[in-house]
Amino acid sequence: MQESKSLEKILNIGRKIIPKSLFKFAQPIYHYKLALLGAVIYSFPARKLIVIGITGTKGKTTTVELVNAILESAGYKTALASTLRYKIGDKEWRNMFKMTLRGRFFTQKFLRQAVDSGCTHAIIEISSEGVPQYRHKFLFLDALIFTNLAPEHIESHGSYEKYLQAKLSIAKELEGREKAVIIANIDDKEGENFLELNIKNKIPYSLHDAIAVKSTEKGSSFQIGKIVIHSKLPGIFNVSNMLGAIAYGRFAGISPEKIKKGLEEINFIRGRMEKINWPTGLPADMEFDIVVDYAHTPDSLKAVYQTYNKYKKICILGNTGGGRDKWKREEMGKIADKYCDQIILTNEDPYDEDPMEIVEGVKKGIKRKPCEIIIDRREAINKAIRLAMLTQTDQNKVAVLITGKGTDPYIMGPKGSRQEWDDATVAREELKRILKNSNHA
Repeated sequence: MQESKSLEKILNIGRKIIPKSLFKFAQPIYHYKLALLGAVIYSFPARKLIVIGITGTKGKTTTVELVNAILESAGYKTALASTLRYKIGDKEWRNMFKMTLRGRFFTQKFLRQAVDSGCTHAIIEISSEGVPQYRHKFLFLDALIFTNLAPEHIESHGSYEKYLQAKLSIAKELEGREKAVIIANIDDKEGENFLELNIKNKIPYSLHDAIAVKSTEKGSSFQIGKIVIHSKLPGIFNVSNMLGAIAYGRFAGISPEKIKKGLEEINFIRGRMEKINWPTGLPADMEFDIVVDYAHTPDSLKAVYQTYNKYKKICILGNTGGGRDKWKREEMGKIADKYCDQIILTNEDPYDEDPMEIVEGVKKGIKRKPCEIIIDRREAINKAIRLAMLTQTDQNKVAVLITGKGTDPYIMGPKGSRQEWDDATVAREELKRILKNSNHA
């Protein structure tokens, strides 16, 4: 394994000395050869596993966790790689790379470790941004779940159509594989495009498959076939994610009882509608929901706000990251203006762009609701919690909704600088500090 690091160093040196124009021309070959080399060094580990890929714009990380829970419930030893975390059997660690699917030799090494640890299945979250670097190659996918597609990463791909084609190229990896299956959400307008590929086994799924669907901020319930699911995950979007995971579970021959057990044992998913726990021993009427969610597209932001439609909402957002998807800034502001009662705009991932310029772009969409700009994200979270404490009553339920970063481990600044970060951790710290200062802790 040490030789792979040496080879990577040599390749990086070569990249630096080759003229940029020549390197750009040779990029596809360069990246493909790197992907192949990684697979060769680690002896093509994906061939010794059942590999399930999850792709889409929203819901990928959650669906990874759902599929993993179903497989573990059925008694399988699993590995997973997602935006949130890595796991091999009982060992897990946080994804600190701010990257969904790592390239070079990382994923092949990860899969080799999974094989050596006795895992039978690997669930991998696959982003479109890794496609030009061929990070999806040599995974030998046995299954792919497509969740949905919304405009995202348009600057990096060049257009929405190219974004779609990048997603489809991931699915094309299943073509010609006798036992492979594509599972696609046909509630999404692009779902049929995935089902039209030359893949032998095709399974559509839809919210129409479920009956008696109910969802509140406390959780969701629905029936599909003979299975009645009572999940702690809130939001109709999570019902859709569960239906995709159930479709795979059925295809894999897992019993309805095991599927139900796996889904119902999940209490929450970090950074995805994650509620911050309050200290014990406080008066019940003091407590209100503080929620951290990754929502970073207009549709996902709207879905978070609609889940709390009966609450007075104090919303913290900073979308979007510097230098990307500028088109959606004003749109995110409009959504907050429609659904939130008070809005705090803050810093997120400015990179080399002025943070104030970013939030001013969001503010253009806010015309009616009270809006405050607090660039320091910690200070913004503190202010939102304090506002909620002043607003919460028995008759007036309040929720603080912190969106945009989820479990992102850093706030990315200019010239590659980064500040270690975790929204949920900061929210807990600020809640504790406020309670202490108000003599409630």
